[in-house]
Amino acid sequence: MSKKATIEFDGKKYEFPIVVGTENEVAIQIKSLRGDTGGLITLDPGYKNTGSCESAITFLNGEEGILRYRGYAIEELADNASFLEVAYLLIFGELPTQQQLDKLYADIKRESNVDEEMKKILDGFPKSAHPMGVLSSLTSALIAFNPSAVNVDSEEDMYNAIIKLLAKFPVLVAWTLRKRQGQPLDYGDSSLGYVENILKMMFKKPSENYEVDPVVASALNKLLILHADHEQNCSTSTVRIVGSSHAGLFASISAGISALWGPLHGGANQAVIEMLEGIKQDGGDTKKYMKKAKDKNDPFRLMGFGHRVYKNFDPRAKIIKKSADEVLGKLGVQDPVLDIAKGLEKEALEDSYFVDRKLYPNVDFYSGIIYRALGIPTEMFTVMFALGRLPGWIAQWREMRLKKEPIGRPRQVYTGENLRSFKPMENR
Repeated sequence: MSKKATIEFDGKKYEFPIVVGTENEVAIQIKSLRGDTGGLITLDPGYKNTGSCESAITFLNGEEGILRYRGYAIEELADNASFLEVAYLLIFGELPTQQQLDKLYADIKRESNVDEEMKKILDGFPKSAHPMGVLSSLTSALIAFNPSAVNVDSEEDMYNAIIKLLAKFPVLVAWTLRKRQGQPLDYGDSSLGYVENILKMMFKKPSENYEVDPVVASALNKLLILHADHEQNCSTSTVRIVGSSHAGLFASISAGISALWGPLHGGANQAVIEMLEGIKQDGGDTKKYMKKAKDKNDPFRLMGFGHRVYKNFDPRAKIIKKSADEVLGKLGVQDPVLDIAKGLEKEALEDSYFVDRKLYPNVDFYSGIIYRALGIPTEMFTVMFALGRLPGWIAQWREMRLKKEPIGRPRQVYTGENLRSFKPMENR
C-alpha cells in the first residue's frame, strides 16, 4: 500500500500521496490541497521546501556533496567528457555515440552564423553597458530573426531550435566581450572544437594568429561542464516558469540570463574578485580579513567560501582547484590579487574555524581565479557562467515542454488592507 501524508485542518483530516524519487527523495504531492480543503495553501518563502517539478536531469545531494547529470558523477564527466558531450547528455538523456556527436557539431557549425543585422543591435549599446544586459538583449533579439514558434510536438523543430541556440550563443558571448574591449567581431574557426573555437572568438587579436593553449582549453572545458546544470536553482526555475507560458526557447533562456545576473546567483564569482580587489586596496593583509570574517559583529563576508546548497563540500570545487593551479602555473601570471586568493585559500583550509564549519572554497572562488588569469574582465564572469549553464537551461525547458507541465502560477497569502471605501481627493 502506498504511503500517504495526513493534514488535519479545522477538525478534518486530509490525505495526500507520497512521491518517492529514484534517489529516495520524498515529497508530499499537494496539488489537490487547496481544492480538497476549501482554500488552504502552503506558504514557503523562497520555495526552499517546495518541489516545483519532477525531473530526470540532475541529482544534487548537498549534505553529501553529490552532483550527477543523468546519473553520471560530475567527477567522471569533468575528467573524461567534452562540454559538447555533456550538453548532448543533459538535453537528450544519453551520452552521444561518435556519430551522434559528429552530427551535433556539424549541425552547430552550419548554424553558427549570426545575422549581420544583429551587429546593429550590438552597436546600440555603449561600451559601459554591463555584459549580462547585452547578452540577455541579444539572446532575446534572436527571436526577431527566428520568429516562428517551436512546435514541441515535432522532434525536428525542437532539435533545430536547440542547435541554433547552441551555435549562436557562443558567438553572442564573444561579441559581448569584444564589444566591451573595442575589438572587431569574430566568427571563429569551424576547424576547431567547440570550446577551442569559443576561446579563439573571444581572444584572437587582429593581424595575429591565435594558438589554443591546451591547458586553458581543458580548464574552460571543465568549468563549462561544472556549470552546465544545477537542479532547480533561481535561473533554471525562471527558464521553466517562463517556458510554462509556452514562451519560446530564446525568450525563456533570455529570462534565465536575467535571473543569473544577480550577485546571489551567477554573480558570485564576480563578487569574489571584487572582494579580493578590496583586500588588495587595503594593503593585502589576508590574516586581517580572515579575522574579520570570523567576527560576527563585522559586516565583512568572505565571498567564495561555503555554499547554500552544499553543507559539506562543493564537489565542483575539488575538480576545478587542480585546473586553477595548472592555469596559474602554465600562464605564469603575476597578479597580487591572485596571490591574495591563494593566501586566503591556504589559511581557510588550515583554520579550524573554517574547517569545523566546512567553509571550504567553492566553485565560484576557483572559477573567478581562472577567469582572472585568462584576462577575462570581471564583468564578463557571469556571462561565462551563462555559457556553461546554457545546455542545462535548454534541457530543463525541453523536459518541461515535452511533459506538458501546466503554467506556473504560485499562490500568496494576502496581508494588505481589507475592503474600504474610496476617499474623495478633499478627504485624503
